[in-house]
Amino acid sequence: MDLLHTRRVAANWIVLALAICVGPIWTLPARAADGQKTLKVLFIGNSFTGRHNLSELVKQMAEAGNPGLRFEVTTVIYGGRRLVDHWRLGTQNFVKLATLTPAEETSTIEALEAMPKDDPIYSYAKAALQRQRALMSSLNTPHEKWDIVVLQSYRDDLDGDKSLYMEYAPKFAELVKAQGARVILYETTPATQNEKPMEAPPDSAPVMEKARTIVALAARTGASVVPMSTVALHSQTVRPDLTLRFVNDTHLNQTMAYLTACTFYAVLFDRSPEGLPVDTVTDIRHLDGHPDQDRDGGPLTRKFSAKDRADLQRIAWEGVSQFRKLDARAAITPAQ
Repeated sequence: MDLLHTRRVAANWIVLALAICVGPIWTLPARAADGQKTLKVLFIGNSFTGRHNLSELVKQMAEAGNPGLRFEVTTVIYGGRRLVDHWRLGTQNFVKLATLTPAEETSTIEALEAMPKDDPIYSYAKAALQRQRALMSSLNTPHEKWDIVVLQSYRDDLDGDKSLYMEYAPKFAELVKAQGARVILYETTPATQNEKPMEAPPDSAPVMEKARTIVALAARTGASVVPMSTVALHSQTVRPDLTLRFVNDTHLNQTMAYLTACTFYAVLFDRSPEGLPVDTVTDIRHLDGHPDQDRDGGPLTRKFSAKDRADLQRIAWEGVSQFRKLDARAAITPAQ
């Protein structure tokens, strides 16, 4: 690699670093007539958003840390689905709800009705049709634009710049930005969550490689990142006794859900969640035949001790800070 090319690569990383570290200039909008500040937030994802009612947990933290804030949450969730599937199921219509036309909605409904039974997402078309028909019936009522739209990843971001997440997050982000809203990339980390206490230091290499891809995507889309692989790595390093997923279920457990909500708070408001009073998480799936037990047979609802709550809040903020610093290091030592 010649010197000129090396400098160009380094310069590109510096641009990416600045884009993530500084982030978009953004302030809380005031919508309510009484002067109360309101955020209209759309979460798009699968069970990594649905479990533990994650969006509601983020709402609790947002309102607890911002007196007078109304955090209005809407979710579009299809279990196990990725952004590419959401696009085919018409979720983009929810993004552009404030400007959606009947003709656009009719086209989406017709496409879902015509979906062949051998299509991999056919089983989700029925639920999507119900959503889209309800959306059509609401078009006579004016809709306010979103302030924030969350785009969740799920194993569709593991192939670097060739990932489907890298292809479809920008498609959604373009629509989000056209509405004047803020884009949040919620990066899940199902492959690196630990179901047992860590007995050795975690492998940071795949996390760092993935983080560089997310950095580039965020710079490309003007988005902020909820970097759960980096935050989970930090948790595994400083609190190896904590587990982040169920043993009998591949999903995030109550600890990871709490850590994720704290990370959302840190990214949304650019400040530490330390000191927030929220201390309880309840999963929405229980052990078969035991409605009061989680998938591992423990309590469905977990109330965190003062120490664990404080540690998780601090870990979230430190993890976000490390993710931002990672970009600066990448600028100094670009990939060859």
